[in-house]
Amino acid sequence: MATVELLFSAQPEHVRTARLVAAAVARRAGVDEAVLDEVRLAVGEACSRAVGLHRSNGVTTPVRVVLTEEEKTFSIEVGDEVPGAGVAAADAAGVPGARDSAPAEEFDDADGEDEMGLAVIRGLVDDVEVSAGEDGGTIRMSWPANPDAAFA
Repeated sequence: MATVELLFSAQPEHVRTARLVAAAVARRAGVDEAVLDEVRLAVGEACSRAVGLHRSNGVTTPVRVVLTEEEKTFSIEVGDEVPGAGVAAADAAGVPGARDSAPAEEFDDADGEDEMGLAVIRGLVDDVEVSAGEDGGTIRMSWPANPDAAFA
C-alpha cells in the first residue's frame, strides 16, 4: 500500500496543486483514464470546501490530503481541522452538510454552497464518506484501480 500525504495552507490558490497531485497519483495507481477528470473535480470540490471551512472559522493549520493506493482501490481523504459537533443531512442520499457548530453569521458557506459542493462530490464519486467531529472533518472518496494497467 503506497500513500502520499499533502499538506497545504488554507489558500484557494493551493487547491489547483492538490488537484494536479491527485490526478498524477490516481493515474499511477491505475485509475481509468476516463475517470481522472472526475477525480480532479471531486478533489477540487473537497479541498475548496476544506479551505473555506478553515478560512471562515479562523483555523490556521494546513488542509490535509491523503492519497492511498491499495491493491484494487485508490482513495483520497481530504481533512480539515474545524471542530464540529456533528453533521447535518443535506439530502435524501445522506450526504452531510456544514458543521452544526459553525456560526451562520460568520460562515461563508452558510447559504448552501457547502451542501452544493458535497452534492457535486456525491455526483462524481460513487464511494463517498463524510464525517465530522471535535477534531475536524474528513471527506473520503475512493475509485476502483488496476495498478497493472497503469504500466501496460
